[in-house]
Amino acid sequence: MNGARILIGVCGGIAAYKVAGLVSTLVQRGAVIDVVLSPSAEHFVAPLTFASLTARPVYTSLWDAPERIVHIRLVREAQVMLIAPATANTIARLANGIADDLVTAAALAARIPVVVAPAMNSAMYEHSATVENLRVLRERGYDFVDPERGFLAEREDGIGRLASEEHLIEALERVLSRRRSLAGTKVLVTAGPTREAFDPIRYVSNASTGSTGIAIAREAALRGAEVTLLLGPTLLEPPAGVTTQRFTTAQELYDLALAHARDAGIVVASAAVSDWRPAAFAESKLKKTGEDLVVRMVRNPDVLAEIAQRCDGFVVGFAAETDNHEANAQEKLERKSLDAIVVNDVRGQRGFGTGENTLTLLWKNGRKELGSATKAALAARLFDAIEELR
Repeated sequence: MNGARILIGVCGGIAAYKVAGLVSTLVQRGAVIDVVLSPSAEHFVAPLTFASLTARPVYTSLWDAPERIVHIRLVREAQVMLIAPATANTIARLANGIADDLVTAAALAARIPVVVAPAMNSAMYEHSATVENLRVLRERGYDFVDPERGFLAEREDGIGRLASEEHLIEALERVLSRRRSLAGTKVLVTAGPTREAFDPIRYVSNASTGSTGIAIAREAALRGAEVTLLLGPTLLEPPAGVTTQRFTTAQELYDLALAHARDAGIVVASAAVSDWRPAAFAESKLKKTGEDLVVRMVRNPDVLAEIAQRCDGFVVGFAAETDNHEANAQEKLERKSLDAIVVNDVRGQRGFGTGENTLTLLWKNGRKELGSATKAALAARLFDAIEELR
């Protein structure tokens, strides 16, 4: 924990007083703690309590220091955010993207892991609405420390007690350890479409936006890797903390990939590369005539196969399929000598340009459903699996 930067969001539940003890323990272990409180939390624990324990400012409102834009700055400075106790109301607002206080605004702005520790009466915890909201947050990639069973504030026995300090610290340590698990590893990620022009303004391409590869590169960087992202033409911005090089054509990607692949410990090739390119390029715009336009296409170099041949690291390919998804992906895995391949169904252009996807990971003797989730959550699940396989 020494030097770890942790943001803790405290919500309005009776268990808020326990979080003061947790903060004290974390500070004694060398962590740097920032605390934000929801308006309801102030009815249970005063900001002064946490300010005294952390020797840092404690914020309770989006307007406490508007010049700092605290809900953005705090999650940019932290390595992990813990929400404890996470009330039914806060969980519902997070599940629906509502950011009407400092805790939920910070969580919505977070590109770091968010650990949620629910605490409430068992009737609220087991209500179908709460169960559904928890499911939504799990699919989005939130980490959880489940509540414990025991004596509740309402003089009842049931599930809903805030997890013990020991379990909360274990969860934070697990997330922090995972986030540095690729320290010292070079990771190469390819992302986005290629464009193969046949005149100065027209080209052959596909619907890829590069969002999956960008999420993968960001996740690798969060885990401490030295990341190179080869990014095709897209309006999306690459993540901070990675080295980004741009390409347009498959040949440009081929040249860049081979220059970087040899030293990479992990390669994730998610770029949507055109298999063909126009055989000829017209120097001037082709004018419309009474005749049909015929463009002869020739094969592009096989970027992924060449990477697999030249890279001693763990190589993961992608297979976007419309039919016989896993069978086609398995054939591609074997033919190109990959270590693993990610497959998804792209019928109707599903998965392209959206924030979510559904993925399955295949390797020589196994498979793993990565499930349906945000692309950020899927990137985390993918690297969890890669680290087990390599």
